[in-house]
Amino acid sequence: MGCVSTIAHVGGSQVLGIIPTALAEGNFVRKTVGEELRVPTMQDRISKMLDNSDAFIALPGGIGTLEEIFQIAS
Repeated sequence: MGCVSTIAHVGGSQVLGIIPTALAEGNFVRKTVGEELRVPTMQDRISKMLDNSDAFIALPGGIGTLEEIFQIAS
Protein backbone atom coordinates (compact mmCIF):
# COMPACT_ATOMS: atom_id res chain seq x y z
CA MET A 1 0.00 0.00 0.00
CA GLY A 2 2.88 2.33 0.72
CA CYS A 3 4.20 2.22 -2.84
CA VAL A 4 0.76 2.74 -4.38
CA SER A 5 -0.07 5.69 -2.12
CA THR A 6 3.33 7.30 -2.70
CA ILE A 7 3.04 7.08 -6.49
CA ALA A 8 -0.54 8.40 -6.39
CA HIS A 9 0.53 11.30 -4.17
CA VAL A 10 3.52 12.16 -6.37
CA GLY A 11 1.22 12.05 -9.39
CA GLY A 12 -1.03 14.70 -7.85
CA SER A 13 -3.82 12.50 -6.48
CA GLN A 14 -5.41 13.04 -3.09
CA VAL A 15 -4.31 10.35 -0.65
CA LEU A 16 -6.12 9.66 2.63
CA GLY A 17 -4.72 7.09 5.05
CA ILE A 18 -7.36 5.79 7.49
CA ILE A 19 -5.84 3.89 10.39
CA PRO A 20 -7.06 2.59 13.75
CA THR A 21 -5.45 4.48 16.63
CA ALA A 22 -4.05 1.29 18.20
CA LEU A 23 -2.08 0.51 15.03
CA ALA A 24 -0.89 4.09 14.63
CA GLU A 25 0.40 4.21 18.20
CA GLY A 26 1.91 0.74 18.09
CA ASN A 27 4.59 1.48 15.46
CA PHE A 28 2.99 -0.94 12.98
CA VAL A 29 2.83 1.54 10.10
CA ARG A 30 5.28 3.70 8.23
CA LYS A 31 4.96 7.42 7.64
CA THR A 32 1.64 8.28 6.03
CA VAL A 33 1.68 9.98 2.63
CA GLY A 34 -0.97 12.67 2.22
CA GLU A 35 -3.63 13.11 4.89
CA GLU A 36 -4.02 10.74 7.86
CA LEU A 37 -7.28 10.07 9.67
CA ARG A 38 -7.19 8.05 12.90
CA VAL A 39 -10.29 6.13 13.94
CA PRO A 40 -11.06 4.06 17.07
CA THR A 41 -11.75 0.65 15.45
CA MET A 42 -11.36 -1.37 12.26
CA GLN A 43 -15.14 -1.13 11.69
CA ASP A 44 -14.84 2.65 11.81
CA ARG A 45 -11.98 2.39 9.33
CA ILE A 46 -14.09 0.47 6.85
CA SER A 47 -16.98 2.90 7.30
CA LYS A 48 -14.73 5.92 6.70
CA MET A 49 -13.21 4.21 3.66
CA LEU A 50 -16.69 3.79 2.19
CA ASP A 51 -17.55 7.42 2.94
CA ASN A 52 -14.36 8.87 1.43
CA SER A 53 -13.60 6.70 -1.61
CA ASP A 54 -14.63 6.59 -5.24
CA ALA A 55 -12.95 3.25 -5.96
CA PHE A 56 -11.05 0.49 -4.17
CA ILE A 57 -7.97 -1.56 -5.01
CA ALA A 58 -7.37 -4.75 -3.02
CA LEU A 59 -3.73 -5.69 -2.62
CA PRO A 60 -2.53 -9.05 -1.28
CA GLY A 61 -3.09 -9.24 2.45
CA GLY A 62 -4.57 -11.38 5.17
CA ILE A 63 -7.87 -11.94 6.92
CA GLY A 64 -8.38 -8.20 7.48
CA THR A 65 -8.09 -7.57 3.75
CA LEU A 66 -10.74 -10.21 3.04
CA GLU A 67 -13.03 -8.65 5.65
CA GLU A 68 -12.65 -5.24 3.99
CA ILE A 69 -13.35 -6.67 0.53
CA PHE A 70 -16.55 -8.36 1.73
CA GLN A 71 -17.72 -5.25 3.61
CA ILE A 72 -17.18 -3.06 0.55
CA ALA A 73 -18.81 -5.54 -1.83
CA SER A 74 -21.94 -5.93 0.30
